[in-house]
Amino acid sequence: MPRPSEDQNPGVPARAAALRMLDAVLRRDETLDQAARHSTKGLSPSDAGLALAIAGEVLRRLPLLDLTIDRAMRLPLAEDAKARMVLRMALAQRIGLDTPPHAILATALPLVEGGPRRLVHGVLSNLFKRDLPQGAALPETVAKRWEDTWGGAEVKAAEKLLAHRPPLDLSFAGVVPDDFPGTSLLPGHRRLEDAGDVTALPGFAEGGWWVQDIAASLPARLVPSDAARVLDACAAPGGKTMQLAAAGHQVTALDRNRSRLGRLRDNLERTGLQAEVVEGMLEDHRAEPYDAVLIDAPCSSSGTYRRHPEVLYRARPRVIADMADVQARLLDAAVPLVRDGGSLVYATCSLEPEEGELQVRSFLKRHSEFMLRPVPTIGDFGPSGDGWWRILPTALKNVGGCDGFFACHLVKRG
Repeated sequence: MPRPSEDQNPGVPARAAALRMLDAVLRRDETLDQAARHSTKGLSPSDAGLALAIAGEVLRRLPLLDLTIDRAMRLPLAEDAKARMVLRMALAQRIGLDTPPHAILATALPLVEGGPRRLVHGVLSNLFKRDLPQGAALPETVAKRWEDTWGGAEVKAAEKLLAHRPPLDLSFAGVVPDDFPGTSLLPGHRRLEDAGDVTALPGFAEGGWWVQDIAASLPARLVPSDAARVLDACAAPGGKTMQLAAAGHQVTALDRNRSRLGRLRDNLERTGLQAEVVEGMLEDHRAEPYDAVLIDAPCSSSGTYRRHPEVLYRARPRVIADMADVQARLLDAAVPLVRDGGSLVYATCSLEPEEGELQVRSFLKRHSEFMLRPVPTIGDFGPSGDGWWRILPTALKNVGGCDGFFACHLVKRG
């Protein structure tokens, strides 16, 4: 996307970067983090953070923004028109970031230089005199899919959570200090509503904790305490590896992604925790069978919509089906790596049954040597279905929610 002139107003470069990020996400199917890496080059940290916040607010509210824009137009505006994206960004800043109208206009109009400036100015001037919608909305296809699967209450809960940036969850290697800020929802956990710079929080430099959504911390809690040797089969960036190492297990951390393994090594170094780090694919991994294998499998990531709203536009049916194929291959590859009587913990940060319930039922049909062991109740999280954790948008909705997740504990008959 061509870069607009950015020297008229010091706030324009951040908005121009947000425009490039949204184009990369919605047209090139990039994640927001991927788009941010190349769209914010040369910006100050504060401007890069603002660009990311603006893009995120647009993605949280896109259907409502478009409905608001369409109702204000005399003639239809093309879905992919730059003017529409600029209008989306302007409204998202007003609704989600409480940016003053004069600052929005001053930074929006340069983005359509040589284009329909009068149109953008007129529409925004008109809309800023009205009450703007304050909520968020799921894309229609996602809302329909989740309503059919989980019911209307879950869709409403998801949209309520989507309207707000989520709190920050931390997992601790040891006992949480009594004076540490935030609230605890589980042992070894802290939730902070507004963390700011996480590197400035007490204990960061000492490696006492790491960032990890509370739902993502559940699968590692299923690994039996007496499992000496544990394989974390899709380990990077390392949250579950650190949990397992902190619990005293001898951990092998396996992942195929070299750059993500670099982050895992950095995390281990900061926390002072130990694990054997192996680059490779689970299908090619050769070792004596482990006492437990944990597979937090690659997935559509639709359950992470609170933190990564772009997944609502990326987790299409074809992606879900492709990821389900990958998960089935990983589960099959794990079978010979689990000793008789050992555990196989399977998890995905997905709200799609194809990546959770249906995946496990299919696995059990293929591998009768495995059986389900019902998960325990931990805090507010209890077993559902056939004894797994199915975490939906209504979970913890009154305290900021958590990622949508599926996790189960399989045991190999011995």
